[in-house]
Amino acid sequence: MPTGQHTFNYEMEKSGDSTTGRVTRVICHGSLVNQTSGELKDAVKPLIADGGRIILDFADVSFVDSLGLGTQVGLKISAISKGYCTLEFEHLSQRVQELLRLTKLTEMLGS
Repeated sequence: MPTGQHTFNYEMEKSGDSTTGRVTRVICHGSLVNQTSGELKDAVKPLIADGGRIILDFADVSFVDSLGLGTQVGLKISAISKGYCTLEFEHLSQRVQELLRLTKLTEMLGS
C-alpha cells in the first residue's frame, strides 16, 4: 500500500461487572503503521490507566509495520508495569505472528 493511503480506526466494547472485572475490547480496522499507530496509543493508554482487561482484536488489521509493532510492545509494557491491567492481542495475522516469532516477541504479544 503506498504511503499516505493507510487508515486506521477502532471501536470499543465495554463489559464486565464487579465480579468479573472491567473488560474492554478494542476492535481495530485498517493498518497499524507509522502514520496511524498514534491513534491506537491514544485510545489504549487511558484504558491501561483505568485497569482491567483490555483485548485488542486485530482480525481486521491488514498491515503492521515496525512502528506499529513497537506500539504494540510499548502498550504491553505499560500494561505490565501497571500491575492491575492485562492487555491481550487476538486474531493477529499470519504475517504479524511470523514477525513476532522472528523478533522473539511471541510470548509477550502472542495470542
